[in-house]
Amino acid sequence: MARYRGPKQKIARRFKEPIFGPSKALERKPNPPGQHGGGRRRKESEYAVQLKEKQKAKYTYGLLERQFRNLFKKAARRKGITGENLLKFLEARLDNTVFRLGFAMTRRQARQLVNHGHVMVNGKIVDIPSYQMRSGDIVAIRPRSRSIVSIHDSIKQTRRSFPWLEVDRKMLQGKFLDYPNREDIPENIREQLIVELYSK
Repeated sequence: MARYRGPKQKIARRFKEPIFGPSKALERKPNPPGQHGGGRRRKESEYAVQLKEKQKAKYTYGLLERQFRNLFKKAARRKGITGENLLKFLEARLDNTVFRLGFAMTRRQARQLVNHGHVMVNGKIVDIPSYQMRSGDIVAIRPRSRSIVSIHDSIKQTRRSFPWLEVDRKMLQGKFLDYPNREDIPENIREQLIVELYSK
């Protein structure tokens, strides 16, 4: 499966946010990446700001351009606010759900668990990270994979809960209740800028 394989900390420093998980590079180097990162910067154009927001969303959720554009088109066809629909679809991806449930420390780790067949949805193994969750879907780590050390380490360190998910950490399973409300999504993404970019 194609995915971004380039430098992670450089991207995190560009957006000044730990979009790939906790990063010491942000504490150590508060300036933007590059040879001239500490110098004066010209004011960004409207297009540059919009593009930057789209790139941040793409890197945060681990999508390539074509995947992201297709998801945006799907969000635009759905009733409601396009930007909010987009974020809801991103949050409803299986890999993101595994991450939110606390079975993985990062979305990359969650995507790997899904790709390797360690995750079940409604009792069946699903190895497609982009699989869209629906209300009532049960996500669980398959029985043969419940001894994986990284999953237990993640469960111990992750205690945050989200209102659109129910989680049973002992049974290593959770339930996707419904699409989240925009105010419940913690990501710092200005989705309206993405809508404006694609509307040009």
